[in-house]
Amino acid sequence: MWCPVRALLIVNPNATATTPAARDLLAHALESRMHLTVAHTQHRGHAGELAAWAAANGMDLIVVHGGDGTINEAINGYLPPPGADLPKHAPKIAVLPGGSANVFARSLGIDPDPVVATNQLIDLLPVDAHRRVGLGWADFSASAPPAYDLSAPTSRYFAFNAGLGLDARVCATIEKGRDRGHTATPVRYLRTTVLEFFRNKRREPLLSVQIPDEDRVEGVHYAFVSNSSPWTYLDTRPICTNPDTTFDTGLGLFAMRTTSVPRTLRVAGQLLRKGAKPKSPHLVRRDDIPRVSIRAQEPVACQIDGDYLGDPTAADFLAVPWALDVVAPLPEPRT
Repeated sequence: MWCPVRALLIVNPNATATTPAARDLLAHALESRMHLTVAHTQHRGHAGELAAWAAANGMDLIVVHGGDGTINEAINGYLPPPGADLPKHAPKIAVLPGGSANVFARSLGIDPDPVVATNQLIDLLPVDAHRRVGLGWADFSASAPPAYDLSAPTSRYFAFNAGLGLDARVCATIEKGRDRGHTATPVRYLRTTVLEFFRNKRREPLLSVQIPDEDRVEGVHYAFVSNSSPWTYLDTRPICTNPDTTFDTGLGLFAMRTTSVPRTLRVAGQLLRKGAKPKSPHLVRRDDIPRVSIRAQEPVACQIDGDYLGDPTAADFLAVPWALDVVAPLPEPRT
C-alpha cells in the first residue's frame, strides 16, 4: 500500500506566473495526498535554506513552485558538491512551474500550467515515477578578485544552462526591469536580446574556450553551456542550441565567434527551426562533452539557469551525471 510522503512545498510568492488564489489551490490539492509543510521564500537564497532544512529533517520530497531561479536555489541548497557523498536521506525534488520560462520543468515533460502540473505530480507519486538526471557544475574560483565579487558561492549546480556574454547581459537587464515592476514576458526577452546584441556588437571578443583534447578557441563573443535541450523557450517555441544535449549526456557548448548581422540571423533561424542542428563556420558547437573552460580578458556577465550572477573572468563547467532525483514523467525513447 502506498503511504503518503513527507514533503516541503517551497513557494516563491514573487514568481511571474503565480497568484495567491492559485497557490492556495495547489497547496490544498497536495495536502490531500501527502504530509505537506508549506514555506514561502522571503529573500534571495531562501529556497536553498529551506531545501537544506528539508533534507536535514528527513523530508521525502521537496516541491518547488516558482521559476527556474528558485529551483536552482533549492537544488544547490541540499545537494553536496560533485564527488561528495549524498546524505543518507536525500529527498527527491518535484517542480510546479511558476516563472516566466520554466525551462527545467518543460524540458522534463512537466506541463507549464501549474494546475495541470500538480495533477501530473499527484498521478506520478503513487507509482513512484521518478528519474535521475545529470546536472552541470559551474566553478568560478579561477576568477581573480575583484572581478568576481558576488554574494553567490564561487561554485554551484545548474539544471539546464549557463552563459557568459549576451544571454547573461539580457538576464541582468530583465532582473533590473523586474525590480522596477516590469513583468518578464517573451516579448520583453526578445526585445532586450536584440538591444543588447546591437549595444555590444562592435566590442572586441573577450572570451576563449578550452574543450578537452582540442585546441583553445579564441575570439569568442559569447558562449552558452547547456545541460539539456531546449536551451530556452520563446513563449511556446523551443530554442535549441544543442539538440543532442540531454539530461543523460554530457554538456553542450554553443560559442559564437562573430557578431555579423547576416551570419547571426542565419544561425538564429536555425535555432528556431524544429530538428535543426545549428552550424556555421563562425560557430563552435559541441555535444556530450565532459567539461569546458571559458576565460575572459576582462569581467564578463554570467548567468546560471536564467539568473544573472555577476561578472567573473573565468568559469569551468563540469557534467555531473545522475546527480538529481526528480519526480517527472519518464523520457520518451529518442528516435
